Amino acid sequence: MTAVDLGIPFVRSTIDTSERPDTPKLVDRFGRIATDLRVSLIDKCNLRCTYCMPAEGLPWLKRAELLDTDEMNRLIRIAVEELGVTAVRFTGGEPLLRQDLVDIIAATAALPSGPKTSLTTNGINLGNYAEPLVRAGLNRVNVSLDTLDRAVFKELTRRDRLDDVLAGLAAAKRMRLEPVKVNAVLMRGINDHEACDLLRYCIEHGYQLRFIEQMPLDAQHGWDRSQMITADEILDRLSAEFDLSPDVAERGSAPAERWLVDGGPATVGVIGSVTRPFCSACDRTRLTADGQLRSCLFSTTETDLRGPMRAGAEDAELVRLWQGTMWAKAAGHGMDSGEFAQPSRPMSAIGG
Repeated sequence: MTAVDLGIPFVRSTIDTSERPDTPKLVDRFGRIATDLRVSLIDKCNLRCTYCMPAEGLPWLKRAELLDTDEMNRLIRIAVEELGVTAVRFTGGEPLLRQDLVDIIAATAALPSGPKTSLTTNGINLGNYAEPLVRAGLNRVNVSLDTLDRAVFKELTRRDRLDDVLAGLAAAKRMRLEPVKVNAVLMRGINDHEACDLLRYCIEHGYQLRFIEQMPLDAQHGWDRSQMITADEILDRLSAEFDLSPDVAERGSAPAERWLVDGGPATVGVIGSVTRPFCSACDRTRLTADGQLRSCLFSTTETDLRGPMRAGAEDAELVRLWQGTMWAKAAGHGMDSGEFAQPSRPMSAIGG
């Protein structure tokens, strides 16, 4: 089995930073500055969503390949204290499967500059973890929920765990991990008829719903653009039952276009990663569970930090590698280009 079969992209070669401005910040050649760090803590997941991975799962990273607690905390500290990161989002796989999650969040929240912390989860174990996560300093959560129908949930995830997800959402709300955001992916002929039901449910429970276009990040590489429910289609479905008007609040680097529902204050977001890309305002930098840097969700190259770190690299060397990686960031993911190549790593190994 080759490295690509295992979802390991090519390691980035030497980067020319001769024209890079003299700033510690994670600036790129197009004037963007990355201040949002997405940290994938683990590639394992306790669901087997059909649009993400096969029923049997994937060849998970070995423990020795994963960054340990101290290594993870060190790189997060460098990002925040040396490189200007102000927000840290913990993702997976399913981050609640990582045993030292609470300790890592606590260490991040305790950094002197006080970065905002958030967590993206499938919600299954959130009911048990919401309270310790809050005590550790977590600010808010995003929970994936594609359907309210138990049979559809079981079909999509290959697990009968809908009640656990709903309980996790309720626990997050109770512990004031707000705004509690719900991420939903609509799939043609499976759950696309539930758009209005999902929005109604979220409004009734005080959650913020965001629909996300299905992206080409499945392990099977079976994504078919013609089968994707587009942002326009999502809005059409919602408009059949709700009055939607653009939210005039400044969007900034937020990936979601927001719409007022029936005049507000409730809103719904639509993330059109494929048909309405927001690359020009992207402020993200990504760290995988095995210590690889990615400048984009759709990168086909990575920069290794784990190797140099374990070989004794000083912070200054890790800073230089990180700055160079972001300096080389492409203008966009190029999904509308005939040269677009799906990343070899699936979403579960990259982090959302």
